[in-house]
Amino acid sequence: MQDISVSTLIDMTISLAAGDNDHDRFNKLLDAIRKAIQCDCVALLSLQGDTLVPLAIQGLTRDTLGRRFKVDEHPRFKKICESKSAIRFDADCELPDPFDNLLLDYEGDLPMHACMGLPLVYAETLIGILTLDSLTPNVFDQIPTRSLDALSALAASSLKVALTVSQLEQQAKQTQQRFEELNEEAWERDGGEIIGASDSMQLLKSDIEVVAPSNFNILIHGETGVGKELVARSLHHLSPRKKQPLVYVNCAAIPENLVESELFGHVKGAFTGADKSRMGKFALANGGTLFLDEIGELPLAAQSKILRALQNNEIQPVGQDKVETIDVRVLAATNRDLKKEVADGRFRSDLYHRLSVYPIQVPPLRERDGDLILLAGYFLEQARRKLGIVQIKLGKEARLALAKYNWPGNVRELEHVINRAALKARARVRSGHLITVTLEDIGDLHSVSGLAAQPSSAQATLAHDIDWSKGLRETTESYQRTIIMAALTEANFNWAQAARELKTDRANLTRLAKRLGINVTKKHQIELN
Repeated sequence: MQDISVSTLIDMTISLAAGDNDHDRFNKLLDAIRKAIQCDCVALLSLQGDTLVPLAIQGLTRDTLGRRFKVDEHPRFKKICESKSAIRFDADCELPDPFDNLLLDYEGDLPMHACMGLPLVYAETLIGILTLDSLTPNVFDQIPTRSLDALSALAASSLKVALTVSQLEQQAKQTQQRFEELNEEAWERDGGEIIGASDSMQLLKSDIEVVAPSNFNILIHGETGVGKELVARSLHHLSPRKKQPLVYVNCAAIPENLVESELFGHVKGAFTGADKSRMGKFALANGGTLFLDEIGELPLAAQSKILRALQNNEIQPVGQDKVETIDVRVLAATNRDLKKEVADGRFRSDLYHRLSVYPIQVPPLRERDGDLILLAGYFLEQARRKLGIVQIKLGKEARLALAKYNWPGNVRELEHVINRAALKARARVRSGHLITVTLEDIGDLHSVSGLAAQPSSAQATLAHDIDWSKGLRETTESYQRTIIMAALTEANFNWAQAARELKTDRANLTRLAKRLGINVTKKHQIELN
């Protein structure tokens, strides 16, 4: 009498857990079954629709793995699939055996033999079957049904787990492949090339090529609008991490009380309003790159947590006791003089030194001899595609005006000027394949920059145009509104930087702006209520 002991079932479970992949796990399962039950062949088949697909076999010819068995075409398989428990076929059963002529080392039709099938049911759903054949008739008759039910349950659970893991692995592979494709699409769409042939830009490109393949954390210095984000994207794209995420964080835009949660995540219930757990930016960037823009705006408390993450490769979500290990390369950018910030006690010296292993300085546009026209051509071509223009070029006077201007807003300001001028030129020229951007389309650059770049100068100019007839309160509010809008424009809509320019607290500035009806949209436009 054959039986399946508890120790045998335990050995099966251990064997299944030891497998490195589905092939190993399934064959270990069949090994364990053959040790417990005398049989000449055993097969594990998965039900896929109306077809049984062999996953693992022993004692059968190898070509069996390539066969597909329609359940309705094989009466024995159909009976197993319709059964709720193990089913034994009589030695003289007239139903054809699907494995006739497939038994290893046996030629011709099988003589009288024992055949047994186990339906593998998981959560009341048939997911496959297990079949056993022996050349010794009636060898399976004395095995207790309860033991076979236990074997069936174990095999069903093993099959379900293996199939689920395989599906998840396939989905992860597809997701990773799609993610890599999206990375490339974003790189091509947003423009990955750094335009410029000046000596300063050649030096910058050389620095990027040298440091990009490393794992060094990088501090990118540069004025507002010089293209620090483009440098960060180039560093990521040229690194071994290019297939992993590049996560962007604008440190100046995070409310101080949410900095830790935003960067390191939080667990449900960690604080008021934390109704669910959330991954932080460091966790999202795991394996890839984290770009911390305007890092100089972070409070000292958050700086210490970032330092720990860089030193130990560890983060701790808010409200969680367990520390998590991460693998993240940090690229940080700032338009502030961090050495001075360190001296003034507003930035941690240890974090500064940790970030500035290989500092990169992005030159302002005014120091990039010859690059202005190259960039203008690049932005004109972008505007041509967006606006559906056949051909567009810069007029001579427009080129001279661009060359004479100092560009306090750097490349970003040039891009905005070119886009605005192209739009005006298209509206002015209703027909024709060639549109020429004129000095009129460019506008008075100096008057625009005078207001945006130097609020104090703007104050003196505006004082002559104040309409005192509106009364003191309305006139004062109008004046405040103008100055705040000018400061925000110059700071590229960075509230913290605008507050420093106006020598006031950021919170006070946002409250005053709200009272004055000033709103900044996500598209970086100022609106008045």
